[in-house]
Amino acid sequence: MIRKFFSYIIPIKIFKKKSARSKMIEVTWANGELVLDTENTNYSYGSLQRILRYGLRNIGYDKILEMDHVLLLGVAGGSVVKTLVDEIEYKEKITGVEIDSDIIQIANEYFNLNQIKQLEVIIDDAFEFVLKTKDKYDLIIIDIFEDTNMPNFLFEKFFVDRVCTILKDNGFVLFNTMILDEAHNVRNRKYVAEINPKMFKTKMLPRIEVHNELIIINKVA
Repeated sequence: MIRKFFSYIIPIKIFKKKSARSKMIEVTWANGELVLDTENTNYSYGSLQRILRYGLRNIGYDKILEMDHVLLLGVAGGSVVKTLVDEIEYKEKITGVEIDSDIIQIANEYFNLNQIKQLEVIIDDAFEFVLKTKDKYDLIIIDIFEDTNMPNFLFEKFFVDRVCTILKDNGFVLFNTMILDEAHNVRNRKYVAEINPKMFKTKMLPRIEVHNELIIINKVA
């Protein structure tokens, strides 16, 4: 494809749409691959896929292959789903929760997300879903952004406690955060400090792709 070839020289935008939730959504050929972006940040594939792949590798692909159910809060284009299915060869159930139905339509059209049979996508608010779900999960991936902003509820103790409650023993939370200033550094350290060290082990992986910091929580049986 000629656009793919020229994308190694300069990014080539092929789709653009306004979304009520995510403002402007763009699909672009960049360095030979399709990526999903908003106006100011990468939403799927590209740098985001590298960031979450790094987090999954840190947890351990061998551990992930033994899991029964993965929950993804914030689906976007589904790059982490592709990492799980295509690279790790994870075979079990994946539940993805995404508030923006426009993004899921784009993910289906350009990234074939609807062809992944083990994936169930639920259009819902992540906060509401976490409150009402009756399931427990081996791995919870939190990757929720509105452009470069992260909703405040992600860092509230009530939500954090609820996420930890629906995590199975020996399960993991992989939380992708963005660090743009010192206030964000303070926020992340407060988040980790409030997690019960008798029940959970925490690890911070800072400065991935410049502005991202991963927080990994492991529920100790």
